[in-house]
Order: sequence, then structure tokens, then C-alpha cells
Amino acid sequence: MSEKQVVLPITGMTCANCVATVERNLKKVEGVETANVNLSSERATVVFDPAAAGLDDLIARVERAGYGIATGEADLLIQGLSDDNDARRLEKHLTALDGVLEAQVSFTTEKARLRYIPTLVSQGDLRAAVEAAGFKAVLPEGSLEDAEAQARAAEIARQKHLLITGLIFTVPLFLLSMGNDFGLLPAALSQAPWLRWLMFVLATPVQFYVGWQYYVGGYKALRNGAANMDVLVALGSSVAYLYSIVVLLG
Repeated sequence: MSEKQVVLPITGMTCANCVATVERNLKKVEGVETANVNLSSERATVVFDPAAAGLDDLIARVERAGYGIATGEADLLIQGLSDDNDARRLEKHLTALDGVLEAQVSFTTEKARLRYIPTLVSQGDLRAAVEAAGFKAVLPEGSLEDAEAQARAAEIARQKHLLITGLIFTVPLFLLSMGNDFGLLPAALSQAPWLRWLMFVLATPVQFYVGWQYYVGGYKALRNGAANMDVLVALGSSVAYLYSIVVLLG
């Protein structure tokens, strides 16, 4: 049996339980011999039989477990295309590369757009493949090579957006709630019938917009027969939120 080793950049892991979940799910793929996941580098090293499993199977299993694969995108300017047949031939050649998930080549714009896994293939490899097919590839000015770093940066930006959004709603909610509990609010405000409804309005976006990722992660974990931190956060916050609604309506 011939073995093949790939290194996959995993996104969405936050704890040791996440590592165990990804490893367990990868090992469930038929043909996988070993799967080792490193939390600090956020990478999974998988050894498998290519006759029994493919890269798509591994990616699908990671995504089913509630995590993601960091991918890069490259736009290459292609020189030497004569017609649409050349474009289709180059597209087929690029798609066959290990690590390329999607390739679209346009004769009209003389561009190739690719989505790939940066730990398996680099933009240098993509350009070399274009040249091996008989064409010339040029990176547009300002393009970045480190696609994995870009994917990580995008995830950090998304989490930063959620943090800021959460603070916008949580800080006034905290001040109103604690101020009311400790008698620091003016009587007219603390006894206002709309105060609790205002707290409800402030809490709801935090619970279901900022916290939606925990519901999604928890659902996927339970679907795979595991309970992770997403399940704990979603369950604990939901109980508190629903109890508060009961008190509000009571």
C-alpha cells in the first residue's frame, strides 16, 4: 500500500478538546493511517492511502467536525493563451495539482483565479505549473505570497469585529444591570418599566449574533458524538438568557 502525507492548516481550534475532536474525525476517514494535530501551529499531519481516500474526503471530515481549512486565493495573469481551448487545458492542468481546490481560467481576461491549500502548494508552484503547461504566469502587483497568514489574519479580523460588537452592547448592559442591583441608578430610571426591556434588547444581539459561532460549533460537536467548549458556552449562556426572559415576562 502506498502512503501519502499531507499537512492541513486547521482553523477554529481553541483547546485540547478541539485537537482531539479533529484527530478523531480524521481517523474515521477510510484509508487514514495516522492523524496528528498540533494546536500551537494549528496544523494536522495526516498519513493516508490515496487509493482509499482523497484530499476532499479529509477536508469534508474536518468541516463536518465544525472546523475549517485555511485556504489561499491567487489571481495570475496568463500570457500565451490562444483561445478558449488553451484556457480549458490550463484549467484542467491546474486543477490536477495536489492542493488546488478550484481553478478558473478565462481567455477573455487572460487571468487564472485559484483557490488552494497553502501548506500543500505555493504560488511559486502554481506559476511553475502554468509554465510547464506552455504558458507564462505573472502575479499582479501587490499580491502577497503568504496565503496561510492572510487566512489567519481574516479570522483574527472577524473575531475582532465580534469582540467590538459584543462590547458595544455588553458595556451599557453591564452598567445598567449592576447599577440597578447596587442602587446606583436614579429612582426614576431603576423603576422605569422599560428598563428590563432595554436590557433584553441589549443582550439579544450578544447572545445570537456574537455568540452564534458557539451554537454552530456546539451543534457540529454533538453531531459527531462529542461535547466541546462550544457546547458548554452555548448551553450555559442559553439557560441564563431563557431564564431572564421568563423573569422578564413574569
